[in-house]
Amino acid sequence: MHYDSRLVEARIRRFRDERLVSALYRRTAPLGLSCWEVPDEPVPFADAVGQQFLPAAPGMTWGRPWGTVWFHAEGGIPAAWVDEEDVRVELVVDLGFTAHQPGFQAEGTVYAASGRIIKAVEPLNRAVGLDAGSPVDVYIEAAANPDVAQGFRFTATPYGDRATAGDAHLYRLAQIAVGLLDLPVWELQQDVDALLGLAGQLPGSSQRRAEILHALDSMVDTMDPDDVSGTAGLGRSILEPALSKPASASAHHLHAVGHAHIDSAWLWPVRETVRKVARTFSNVCALVDETPDLVFAASSAQQYAWLQQSSPELFERVREKVASGNFAPVGGMWVESDTNLPGGEALARQFVLGKGYFLREFGVECEEVWLPDSFGYSAALPQIMAAAGARWFLTQKISWNETNRMPHHTFRWEGIDGSRIFTHFPPVDTYNSDLRADELARAERHYAEKGQGTMSLLPFGHGDGGGGPTREMIAAARRTRSLEGSPTVELSGPRAFFEAAEAEYREPPVWSGELYLEFHRGTYTSQARTKRGNRRSEHLLREAELWAATATVRTGVPYPAEELRAAWETVLLQQFHDILPGTSIAWVYQEAERNYAEVAVRLGAVIGTAARALLGWGGGTAVLNASPFAVGGVGPLAAGAAPPSGGRTVTRTDRGFLLENGAVRIEVDGAGLVRSLWDRTAERELVPAGAAANLLQLHRDTPTQWDAWDIDEHYRRNTTDLVDVTALDIVEGPAGQALRIERSFGASRVVQHLALDASAPRLEITTEVDWHEQQKLLKLAFPLDVHAERATSEIQFGHVHRPTHANTSWDAARFETVAHRWVHVGEPGYGVAVANDSTYGHDITRTAAGRATTTTVRLSLLRAPVFPDPAADQGSHRMEVSLLLGAGIPDAVAEGYRLNLPLRTVSGVARTAVEPLLQLTDPAHVVEAVKLAEDGSGDVVVRLYEAHGNRSRGALQAGFAYSSVVETDLLERPLEDVAITGRDDDGVHLTLRPFQLVTLRFAVVD
Repeated sequence: MHYDSRLVEARIRRFRDERLVSALYRRTAPLGLSCWEVPDEPVPFADAVGQQFLPAAPGMTWGRPWGTVWFHAEGGIPAAWVDEEDVRVELVVDLGFTAHQPGFQAEGTVYAASGRIIKAVEPLNRAVGLDAGSPVDVYIEAAANPDVAQGFRFTATPYGDRATAGDAHLYRLAQIAVGLLDLPVWELQQDVDALLGLAGQLPGSSQRRAEILHALDSMVDTMDPDDVSGTAGLGRSILEPALSKPASASAHHLHAVGHAHIDSAWLWPVRETVRKVARTFSNVCALVDETPDLVFAASSAQQYAWLQQSSPELFERVREKVASGNFAPVGGMWVESDTNLPGGEALARQFVLGKGYFLREFGVECEEVWLPDSFGYSAALPQIMAAAGARWFLTQKISWNETNRMPHHTFRWEGIDGSRIFTHFPPVDTYNSDLRADELARAERHYAEKGQGTMSLLPFGHGDGGGGPTREMIAAARRTRSLEGSPTVELSGPRAFFEAAEAEYREPPVWSGELYLEFHRGTYTSQARTKRGNRRSEHLLREAELWAATATVRTGVPYPAEELRAAWETVLLQQFHDILPGTSIAWVYQEAERNYAEVAVRLGAVIGTAARALLGWGGGTAVLNASPFAVGGVGPLAAGAAPPSGGRTVTRTDRGFLLENGAVRIEVDGAGLVRSLWDRTAERELVPAGAAANLLQLHRDTPTQWDAWDIDEHYRRNTTDLVDVTALDIVEGPAGQALRIERSFGASRVVQHLALDASAPRLEITTEVDWHEQQKLLKLAFPLDVHAERATSEIQFGHVHRPTHANTSWDAARFETVAHRWVHVGEPGYGVAVANDSTYGHDITRTAAGRATTTTVRLSLLRAPVFPDPAADQGSHRMEVSLLLGAGIPDAVAEGYRLNLPLRTVSGVARTAVEPLLQLTDPAHVVEAVKLAEDGSGDVVVRLYEAHGNRSRGALQAGFAYSSVVETDLLERPLEDVAITGRDDDGVHLTLRPFQLVTLRFAVVD
């Protein structure tokens, strides 16, 4: 008979699924069950066990969405099981799981009667080892987490908000029993999985494939399907020769690192992540006890801190595993944050708090930065990582690019200042591997450095509630350690991999600039209130630290270190890569907005206390200027008398309205559109003929797949210019007159106020939107008559230039980009800056204008995706934008700070002036933070950077007595002088290369 490998494979798969899987447990025995349903939010073990438990049984429904039910299981292990050989007694739990995904559904934590967490149960990790000689008495905290994703169809779901999730039970209890695991059958199943998977990756003409299928076919022939347990050993012996053939000497080598990517919030609230961490970490501790060579890498100091607070006994077990080398804290960040949206100082504090925690609690110095899932990586990140003492960087997400494939998997990544960091991008293209043969083959096939490198890192384990690595994954690693036809697999750790890879590949290629993700561009805009809360919180923290440090040095009042740290921890948590980007459920954003409001109140109190200590009580009025630049006649980082207000005027004309001062003349037509921006100094018109600036445009926004994540290029094909006006008036305000424009469209309403500064060439636009659209994108457009070959966008501690053309597929894919406080477009000798107070998404393009081209800057103001939060962005929003004519890069930098750090008025003061703690002689040297040292020594720490993109020299003059000043890393540890070129009576002399980041520490003399 002719051989048909397809039929052979089908036969083997059926034997595996019907015979082996069903024979895994020789016997099971029921347990006595009772349960208690928690009426509201989760409660600790001690509270739960004191409640009245009611009878429970398999088949019962349980679990309101986001609810918790405690099951109590009691009973004995059958005496006959004690004498059986090659078995393991286990608790087997099925809360009503579906096996098609490892997480995104119910999960459980198993407790001993003493309250000690034993292990977790999840859809693909359902067993808990038991002592065969002891009775069973356990509690299971079962979390009824709904499947918000619903197969990732990206349709609206009610489950993301407790108010709409309903009360119907989601799950039906299938099993809580004791089981007798048949170890030979289990081992045989692992053998079959390894060989069958490998065969599926080999060519049909391969001799090795034929050998494997023949061995598997013979195994099926030989075993008794009615006595799988009794013939499993025979089956294993038939497969042993196929499993014992060693791998090729040139096979790709995989460092398999245990991992569980646990999003700090996403399709569940933060409070559920706390429990996910405990469940996963307990699994890992149990697995390490059985697998002493397993290394599990876990990032995010915040998650360890949650565990330390919620489950201190389990945390101590983790501490022991860290000491033994089996548990590897990685990343050195507070959370796996987004890196596009957080400000420079916030990204620095991710490392200050994250590395500080790992050093304090475990004595571990994280030298690898671990960000597998963030949505693109800022060109400022290499310098920030290096300043935190990092040597290596791992990411995965760029494999999601829609258009272009990254050319490297191992390379040096160069940032805007020239810093380079050894970077690895695992070719397996997942951070949730289960060590299947197809994943191993993909890693070898995709690896771009063949011929120069031989190895890559493979993170394995179920994430997001799946519970991490499993014993089946360990078995897969054992079988592929050296297996002909497969890459070789070694259980390893991140440090071991990076040290080996760096030693092997000493001259890797260099990638310069941002790692732009050609996907998920909507994350620059979704959930605008949260983004505004982040921007405001970052700047409030700057103010609070500056004035608190100034008050402590000047007056001796205590520095509120704990209050500031708590605020930072909140803000840094909410910069997690599924919170700040706008891709979580409604519950997460309701909580985030409450947290930002609380941070604002607390930091306002810190600022108020410091200001009163500095200014005293009296009858005067002063203003605080936290900007690194002078504003309104008040020097940088200082307090002074309030500047005069008013002087802004708007004039009605035959064609509309006129706003003018000595620098510019602006004409607005009867529809509230800016038709002319005339720069009197340069004598040039900025609005192209026939165009209108301050143009609101509404687009259909229906991404192909990831709703809150994506803006797809086809949105441009459906555009509505919002030109209808319902009201147009001149109004009076504290600073003078402004033009008020009101428009209605769809179910929404927008009100804008346009005002011209009394003397500067700056148009200020306040936009308030009552937004009730769905799947729409609102943009604000400024067509400008400048021929800009590139656009400049502020990022952390500097800026990047991006082409405005689409010459290459890489250029074309950057049709939506991120900027912080400003963008700048210009031509030689002239430019325009567009600044904002809370907007991140932009698109900047060139437009044909006769034989010339003009440049259009557009800000993405609002979106309205329906998944995962169907009410995303609904309601009221306020945004500030300014247009600064005749601006260079230095002007743009200063304008960004001015708009985001408005002068703070303090009334009833005795003193109207406070000298700054420090002054800088070069305007390119920009202070980003002034604070007291983390160690409580009272030293003053100053963080500054070169902001203009030039090499520059200057001096820093301290306004307080100090005994020494040193350069430090971000963790405020001394370094050798690099930026400091001298110290004398004129201050600290600095020479900075473009975008160089410097931290200085002054030892204050009392």
